Amino acid sequence: MLDALIWVAQNLALGFYNILYALSHPGLWADWSDNQALMRFIYYGGSSELFFAMFDIFLVLTIVGIWRPAVMWGCVRGLETFANTVGRTVAWVGLLMVLQQVLVVFLQSVFRLGNLTFAPFGMGFTESVGWFSEELKLYNAMIVALCVTYTFVQGGHVRVDLIYSPIRFRAKKVVDMFGSLFFMLPSAILTWLYAWFFMWRHLLTPKVSASDKLDLMLRKATLLRWNVETIGFSPNGFNGYFLFKILIVAFTALVMLQAVAFFYRSLLEFREGEASANKYLDRDTLGAGEEAYEGTH
Repeated sequence: MLDALIWVAQNLALGFYNILYALSHPGLWADWSDNQALMRFIYYGGSSELFFAMFDIFLVLTIVGIWRPAVMWGCVRGLETFANTVGRTVAWVGLLMVLQQVLVVFLQSVFRLGNLTFAPFGMGFTESVGWFSEELKLYNAMIVALCVTYTFVQGGHVRVDLIYSPIRFRAKKVVDMFGSLFFMLPSAILTWLYAWFFMWRHLLTPKVSASDKLDLMLRKATLLRWNVETIGFSPNGFNGYFLFKILIVAFTALVMLQAVAFFYRSLLEFREGEASANKYLDRDTLGAGEEAYEGTH
């Protein structure tokens, strides 16, 4: 137990050093023209060093936010605004998905066309109608992965409520804080650790693994080349399935940020009392007289 505590303390201290070192030496990980820099970026993207660096930032923001609640409210508003902006923007993909589906149906069933050329600015590409039909899966995945935190902020997720409703306001905030720290964050972090290397294995070769040490990955850098996955599930079908792997990583990042925002909001509302419930919360509205339907979509 003592060794574990010493290890945690050492890594917490090293986290601050690693943040400063990474910011002062961006060429070691941000210059992707250097294969070794790219390998360092991949390695540290799923490493304990990154975890403790992010944990240090979280601790500092939390301590400062407890001392100055305005700072914590600023973090909440910023993170929720980011979630809302991403969600409201990506939600338009739903309209694109419907229009493209209608187009595919007409081209296949009415005009019997096999290919479709898309060139809005004189430069484009030609793919089969089946390719555009399978691409609809990507639009659906974008809505699910990138609108998840927007839906959370808007209160649109389904809740299984057994004990939450009858308990007091501050007890609810304790439940919310516990859930964000011990359910949302751990599940998102674990998903990130799997998704991060899963994504890169479909973008370059030789394959990378979470079990690879840094020196091994630097040796692999001598053979590194981009090898983006272009395999489709059907002949002439959609072949951009590497985009789904990128969406998984984006999804987990959004959930982690929202978990922090939700913890901070719950902590602040616990401290300030019921009068601060939903303070600064930016939720969409259906208009006057439609309040009963809001949050149920």
